[in-house]
Amino acid sequence: MWIVRLALARPYTFVVMALLILIGGVLTIQRMAVDIFPDIPIPVVGIVWTYSGIAPEEMNQRIVVPVERAITTTVSNVEHQESQSLKGIGLIKVFFQPGSDPDAGVAQLTAISQTLLRVLPPGITPPLIIRYSASNVPIAQTSLSSETLGESDLFDAANAFIRPGLAVVQGASVLLPNGGKPKQIMVDLDPNKLAGKGLSGNDVVNTLLAQNVIIPAGSAKIGTREYDVRLNSSPEAVATLNDLPIKTVDGTTVYIRDVAFVHEGAAVQQNVVRQNGRRTAIIPILKSGSASTLAIIDKIKQVLPNIQANAPPGLNIKLLFDQSFFVRASIKGVIIEASIAAGLTALMILLFLGSWRSTLIIAVSIPLSI
Repeated sequence: MWIVRLALARPYTFVVMALLILIGGVLTIQRMAVDIFPDIPIPVVGIVWTYSGIAPEEMNQRIVVPVERAITTTVSNVEHQESQSLKGIGLIKVFFQPGSDPDAGVAQLTAISQTLLRVLPPGITPPLIIRYSASNVPIAQTSLSSETLGESDLFDAANAFIRPGLAVVQGASVLLPNGGKPKQIMVDLDPNKLAGKGLSGNDVVNTLLAQNVIIPAGSAKIGTREYDVRLNSSPEAVATLNDLPIKTVDGTTVYIRDVAFVHEGAAVQQNVVRQNGRRTAIIPILKSGSASTLAIIDKIKQVLPNIQANAPPGLNIKLLFDQSFFVRASIKGVIIEASIAAGLTALMILLFLGSWRSTLIIAVSIPLSI
């Protein structure tokens, strides 16, 4: 009971302490990351291998199984692995022991993946290594639509213009856009003309690779100045690729235009996104780390007008949805429930004790305790 006697002897000291607790609590709440879920570290890392055109069975035998065996013998603190093989895609989930550092696991998996590239099928690219986290959830979606721009222009604007503008927001992870058509250079081969000239598709590919390059050729010193010299055989326009010579047959030079047609086109569309019946491109935005959802959404809403002002003419940028609505609703619900609980507690004390002083003390103590 010494603390009670101390409080009665020095009441102003405890009043000041209560005020300091109140002020400190308010400042802490203002600086605290506000979200529905806390930052929960999960020791799981995903590895995504891609190899276009390979069947699921071959993906499993030639890529997934060798990688799993290498992980078992070289990566520490592995609890178990799970894998899934699809056409052209192999997904491996590596579960680490509870309490282990996922960042160390990512570093080890990155190193072993780079080493395995030499023994895997030729042409395979390094994998995408992802650390799983319960806090990395979608918090917003941005849509891009236009009445004048095509789907290829929408994809280009989303990937090269909108994503860099949103990537400056701290705590936001901006994914690749969905919808639209990625631009690429198309080479349409004519099999009959190739056969007539005694050529194959590889001859066209080798011509494009060999003659579409920029090679440093050294330097030239003229007077007191030294100039860099480069051999530039890269055409300035896509159409000029048709004029590249393939080889000479019976004294006649065969050009690419004689057996193929090179033009600017788009990749085969893998997904279609529609908004109100109109084709659109969307950019998902995830929350990364322990950042606050409300802070990220507020910052996104601040930068979107600037991005729209500098966007290509005819491009409309809109925030389709944001998770902050549900976060604010949850926080409001918690505050209302806490207020009701505090009010009912004070009312019950007043009814049973009949003392306004005791009721006031309890009513003030509840928020200070929280």
